[in-house]
Amino acid sequence: MRYTEEMILRSSSGYCMPFEEPIKQDVQMSLGYGEQKNPVTGETFFHHGIDFSVNHYLLSAVATGTVSAIGSDAEHGIYQTIRYGKYEVTYRHLSNVFANFSQSVKAGQTIAISGDLLHMEVRFDGEEINPLEFLTMLYGNIKALEHNSQMGINELDMNIPSPYDTDRQEIEALMLRFLPSYFEDLQQGAYSLPEHTEQSLRNIFSLGASKHYFYETMPSMANPLGIGNRCMPLATKVQNLLIADFLNYLAMRHQVYLSTMDEVLKKNSKSKP
Repeated sequence: MRYTEEMILRSSSGYCMPFEEPIKQDVQMSLGYGEQKNPVTGETFFHHGIDFSVNHYLLSAVATGTVSAIGSDAEHGIYQTIRYGKYEVTYRHLSNVFANFSQSVKAGQTIAISGDLLHMEVRFDGEEINPLEFLTMLYGNIKALEHNSQMGINELDMNIPSPYDTDRQEIEALMLRFLPSYFEDLQQGAYSLPEHTEQSLRNIFSLGASKHYFYETMPSMANPLGIGNRCMPLATKVQNLLIADFLNYLAMRHQVYLSTMDEVLKKNSKSKP
């Protein structure tokens, strides 16, 4: 499964598993997700989660969330479900729970204790997914955050010249003042992106997708599209197009111009439709 930006769950605690493994001892997954064969009867059945051989282990929340269900049934015993945004993670075969229904929990907080094993299920927006893929995504995101903290904001080399470098401070000041109006006018249709700008953006993103620039690395908070340095020339083009459109908006809607713009360019911008 390829995780979209919406599906990336952030866990700043460093936890990517529901329990902490003992030192020098790996915890084995005793039963995987999907089609499985009963070791006793030999019959094939569909396993809706994954099982771990953990006897009375302390179990933790993997991110900040809320307890959305607690109960018990004949097949799985005591269970507890934690909601993390659109995710719901359920622990079954529990011997006790420490976080009650509707209680808020933080990443790494102890919320339950397993029985003789742990059965784990995961759903996203109501759809069942493989819990192993979910845990792998958490692990990769945590490693990306660790790497980013060592490298700074992110691993990308942003020192690429731009035609707007000399006006950077003035443009940033204008953005602080006018960006809310810019987005509001776009949303309400009071200002439309010029056709040539929209087509240029489409071409850039199509080219990026065809060259597999997106999700080249594990997406993270600092880099939600997972782009690397290979993508920087395209990212710079997008940046320049959006800055140019913002300046076009200022001229068309507010008659505001950069102080470095000469009178001929101002006159030409006023005559644009």
